[in-house]
Formats: sequence, structure tokens, C-alpha cells
Amino acid sequence: MSDTRWLERLGSPNLTDLYQLTMLQAYRHIGMDDTAVFEFFVRKLPEHRNFMLAAGLEQLLDYLTDFRFEAEDLEALRRTDKLDGAFIDSLAHMRFTGDVDAMPEGTVFFGDEPVVRVVAPLPEAQLIETRVVNLLQMQTLIASKAARMRLAAHGHQRLVDFGLRRAHGSEAGLFAARAAWIGGFDGTATVLAHELYGIPIFGTMAHSFIQAHDSEMRAFEDFCRSQPENTVLLIDTYDTEEGARKVVELARKLEPEGFTIRGVRIDSGDLCASAKAVRRILDESGCGDIEIMVSGGLNEDRIADLVAAGIPATGYGVGTDLDVSADAPYLDCVYKIQEYAGIPRRKKSSGKATWPGRKQVFRHYRDDGTFDHDVIGLVDEPLDGEPLLRPVMRGGNPPGGAEPLADIRERAAAQLAALPRELSLLPVAAEPYRVDISEGLRAMAERVDERVEEKD
Repeated sequence: MSDTRWLERLGSPNLTDLYQLTMLQAYRHIGMDDTAVFEFFVRKLPEHRNFMLAAGLEQLLDYLTDFRFEAEDLEALRRTDKLDGAFIDSLAHMRFTGDVDAMPEGTVFFGDEPVVRVVAPLPEAQLIETRVVNLLQMQTLIASKAARMRLAAHGHQRLVDFGLRRAHGSEAGLFAARAAWIGGFDGTATVLAHELYGIPIFGTMAHSFIQAHDSEMRAFEDFCRSQPENTVLLIDTYDTEEGARKVVELARKLEPEGFTIRGVRIDSGDLCASAKAVRRILDESGCGDIEIMVSGGLNEDRIADLVAAGIPATGYGVGTDLDVSADAPYLDCVYKIQEYAGIPRRKKSSGKATWPGRKQVFRHYRDDGTFDHDVIGLVDEPLDGEPLLRPVMRGGNPPGGAEPLADIRERAAAQLAALPRELSLLPVAAEPYRVDISEGLRAMAERVDERVEEKD
């Protein structure tokens, strides 16, 4: 296999755990192919989170729509010597034919709430588990992290994703740009994200551009003349304040020629003190229109501190901490069976118990439009509140085209605006958001437990 084949294989059903296939073979051998219900949910929120923001559904639906084993997939499975030939041959005809209900991307959710529900023949519902978790977890993590940064910036400063180079792989970096846009970022440095998703792209320069020149001033001027419509100069390679003075000198020199320096970027040191000093230099020299962008080791807590300190920055470039969700790099999320052959099922493991059956989340609001509490109940239970899970696929086909990313972003902004104040702050709320379990769901769980005890 060439070094680039993996790029072509990301959509393969073989991008899964072996045990999905060994279980599937066993199901086939014993004829277990009745309808199953699986739900994806987060058991508990990460330690530093008051909420999560759903993301990644579009990529999941694309995966399910295109799901099929090609000849090379089947041949690769034969070479493993882990599965029997007849079973492998049967996979050639396998497609996803099920139904999916989900919270729309950009929806705020909380622990134990089903975010995606899959109803399909057991082999189909089981085999997709690994990719379901893989696709939903990553973007949900990044969108939620981005939302915290947007809240920390108080909606005023521009936020740009700089993290592709530190992301855990190319797919992760691309999806991080998409998820960050959903969560409230204003753009990304990832060019392919602009091509695929229409996300605005931003770029300045690296220190290497300055260092490759014998003169910092010459580097600034060369860049200005090469990028007359996008001139943002990195001024901290040597001396930040001296760099700012050179920007002033260059701005005066190029103004008669019609060149405009749009901004400067500071990437090191005491960002707040440096930004204030640079702002003073620019303003006193008549360059008040030149904006200041800061970057380097930023996260939501650092942004909040800079805002509180009155940093005169109009934008933040955020890289590593965003694209790897550094303080919460994974979710305690699962995709569990809740019903098979019309019978509710329930896991009772210590600390990992699940609620059985097909469920819905009903959201209640306060008089001012903010969230009050949620209720997890059965889909057919007559409960008040706004049902959050909606049909997104029927019979293996999405009912319409992909939802515009701009609509998802607007939904996320509206959801964040509806958060109670105690949840919109960065510290963990003294009291977590209230999520109730309905009487009908509790009663079903009791019946399931009684049935299992009788059989045992």
C-alpha cells in the first residue's frame, strides 16, 4: 500500500473495530437480524464543562448514506483470517437501511441525554458503532470548546482557528475548523475548510518570513507589496515595540502608493502589556486604524483574563488548545443498545447503567427564554416541553440535503444565548443543569429489571 492510500480509505467500513465484525458474523450465524435501537449519549460532562454543543451529524449521515463494502474492503477482510468466507461475501450486499433521529447540530445538551438514536436491523446498527462515536465525539468536543471561547470573548473579538498543524491528523484538523465555526469562531487558517464548508479564512505570516530577510523592515515591506489586500504583520520576532514603530514608518511610506496595513499580530510574551504598548505607539503616530491580533498559547481562560485586563486586541488566533480540546480531550460518550426485537434492553453495570427504550429529550424554558430544565422520557410519552431529537434519516436516506452550515451556526448562537447565566460562565456551576427522568422511563426500567431477574 502506498503512503497515501489511507486518504482514500477513510470512508471504508473497515475503519472500525474488529469486534464489530466478529459480533456481526455471530449475529448472522444465529439469525439475529430483528430491529434494534441504539442511542449515542454522553454519560457525564467533562470536569470543566457546564454544557456540550452537538456537532458532527452531517459527517455521520454522509457515512451512513455511502455505507458499502467495496471489493477491496472484502479482500482486505479475507486476508485477516479472522472471519469466514461466506460471511465476508454477504457483506457485499450490506447497506444502511435504518432510521436516525438526532438533536440538530448546534444544539446544547447535557449528560445522559440521547443525542442520536439509530433504529435499524441489528447487524447494521451494531456495525456502525465505532464510526458513530468517532465522528460525533470529536466535533462535539471542539464545538463545545469553541463555544466557551466565544463566551469568554464576550462576542466582541474575532476568533480564528490556527490549530491544524497540532490537530491529531488531517481529518481531525479539517473537522475542527468546521466545529469551531459552529461554536462561534469567525474563521480558520485551514484553506480546505474554506473550500469545503465556505468558512472564512485568515492568514498572516510566520516568524520564518522575517528571519529569512536580513532586515525586518524589508520583510514587512515585501509582504505588504505582495499582500496589499491582506496585510497583517507579525511584529514580535525580535522586539515587539520596535516592530510596531517600523510598522508606523512603513505605513507612512506606503500610504501615498495606496497601500494600507490592516493589522499587526503579537505571538509571544506578555500579550496584554505588549498589546497596550503597541496600541499606544500606533495611536500616537496616527495609525489608530491598524488592528491588533494576539496568538500563542491561548485558551478560554486566558482569553477571559485578557478581556478582563482590557487588552486592546480585536482578534485572537487559537491553535493547539482548541484543536485537541486540551483540558478535556475526550468525552465519556457511548453508543448503547436500548431495544431489540421490540423488547427494551438495559445495561446495569456499576457506574455505567443505562435507561432502556426509545427516548426523547423535552426542554423547558423560563419566562425570559432561557433554559430551565430538561426531561428524558419515552418517545411516546405525553410530556410537555420542546422535543429535541428530530428525524434526520429514514430508510437509509436523509429526507433532504445537508443543513446549511450558516443555519447550524445561527442555531448554536441562539442556544448559547439561551443558556442560564450560571451555565454561560467558564467556572463549573455550583448546581448542574437539571435533567429529570420521566415517570414512564423509570417504570420501564423497573419492568426491564424484573424481566431480567425472572429469566436469571
